[in-house]
Amino acid sequence: MTTLAEETDETGEHAAAWSDEDDWTRETQRLVRDLRTPHRRKRTSQIAYTVYCVALLLAVWGGLPSLGLFLEKSMGADYSGHGPAILAALPAGSCALGLGWLLIASWDAQWRGPVVPPRETVDWMLAQPVNVAKVLRPWFWGSAAIAGGAGLLIAAIGMIALGLTVGVGLPAAFGWCLLGGIGLPLLAIALATAVEGSERVARWARLATPYVAMAVLALVAQTVMAVSGHRLPVLERVELWSGPWGWAGLAALAPTPAALPGGWAAGVLLAVVVAGALVAAHRFTGSLALSAVRRRSRTATGVMAALRTVEFRTARQAVAGVTGGGRSARWRLPAPRRRELAVPWRDTLALMRTPGRLGRAVVLGALAVLGAVLAASAHGGTGVTSALAALVFGYWSLTQLMEPARVETDDTRRGSWAPYPYRDLMLRHTAVPVVLGLLVALAAAGVLASEGAGARAWLAPALVPPLVGASLVNACRGATKHHLLMSSAQSPTGSMGPVLFLGWYGAGALAAVVTLVVPFLTALHSGSAASIVTAAVASAMVTLIMVRWAVTRIGNLTAPVAD
Repeated sequence: MTTLAEETDETGEHAAAWSDEDDWTRETQRLVRDLRTPHRRKRTSQIAYTVYCVALLLAVWGGLPSLGLFLEKSMGADYSGHGPAILAALPAGSCALGLGWLLIASWDAQWRGPVVPPRETVDWMLAQPVNVAKVLRPWFWGSAAIAGGAGLLIAAIGMIALGLTVGVGLPAAFGWCLLGGIGLPLLAIALATAVEGSERVARWARLATPYVAMAVLALVAQTVMAVSGHRLPVLERVELWSGPWGWAGLAALAPTPAALPGGWAAGVLLAVVVAGALVAAHRFTGSLALSAVRRRSRTATGVMAALRTVEFRTARQAVAGVTGGGRSARWRLPAPRRRELAVPWRDTLALMRTPGRLGRAVVLGALAVLGAVLAASAHGGTGVTSALAALVFGYWSLTQLMEPARVETDDTRRGSWAPYPYRDLMLRHTAVPVVLGLLVALAAAGVLASEGAGARAWLAPALVPPLVGASLVNACRGATKHHLLMSSAQSPTGSMGPVLFLGWYGAGALAAVVTLVVPFLTALHSGSAASIVTAAVASAMVTLIMVRWAVTRIGNLTAPVAD
């Protein structure tokens, strides 16, 4: 005779009929509560300390500066000059934020999800004769409360921005922003619950992810265009009425001079859809398959353990092992006849069979180009920040293509198949990233040059080699140096251990970005031939330094360990 837990695991469903004799939920929860009593005080203090730190940061970095701005406004300061830009960015920007939130929630649900009790609860408590719905639903509403708190913060930011720059009354601005600020995060939690509980929904979410990501990127670009004065009113109205992500923007515009017809209707529609989604998710939570909950709980535990030990790649691989469960592309390439092409052939085939990496590289590359465009037209801190963002996004884009090199460094014995030394093998892994990066950069440069960027557009291909070299340096960093976290070095703000560790972890990217940002930004602002040549020479020098640094690190990977 199978137990209730065994029957549940085999079918993936929970027993529909419950009687008082079968339900031991209350007794089991009481036992668990008694067993956890010694640890409850410590856990409560940890939660209270976390809440205190968050509240302190919000007050210091948000509340006090905002209060100061309102005091300055009451004494005659004028911030209305920023109002038109904010109102122009709101339609496409709100759609991008809403779609992005839904995208992140659905991705998170593929490996973790909003309903993830601790592993001991999943492995022990849910194996008892308990009503699973009573155990899982509090975790669902806990995730909803956290999402609602984040949405409340977003609504407060919207209230402050509209109150300062547009002159909207604070109660009206907060109320209208609250509809989307809380509604969309709660809708994202409901969507994530569906992804967690239904393999069909999860499969559709995986298929839709690249297209939604491209839509978010397009909306971000449209937002930048709107701020710069190139608005598309017809497209904006279509986007605002395209779904809940747009209804939130219509509601936020309602109390402003740029209000569009239908703000009340959009607010009511959003409230009704969110309420219905929460009711459906509440009911659906009680029928989640225990196998899915158990798998996500164990994955989340493994990821947290890897993060606590600062093993970022291990955590990333654990997540990729769950989210990458879709059907892989079965592309084929003719085998090369020359051994010099063996590594590029393998790398190209690996990239073709994981098109998600190429997609992420393209998206991040587009963000890098967007950052460079902003840096060319901005000055001061905004220009420096945009230039840094362009270089960082460019580095991340090329890093997506360096996965074969990182796999080789996970275990150097994997390189035994190669007909040449390990150092040459690792250097050959840069061929595909450099070629593809140059092709994409040349295409972007051609588009920018046709739009009037001039010779500055050709900075894009010049930056590909040094950033690929920086990625190779980081790929060959070797075993994690945990001892850096315990460094005795001190600064006025505390221990320097975390700073030293992060400096070692991203040394290649940090050195390349810091070295290139000044000549890169100077060339973008000047556009003169001398500044562009200087940037190209700096790029070549950084490339040589990165290659030499990578060769040294490769030698350390294969050096014999001293007794």
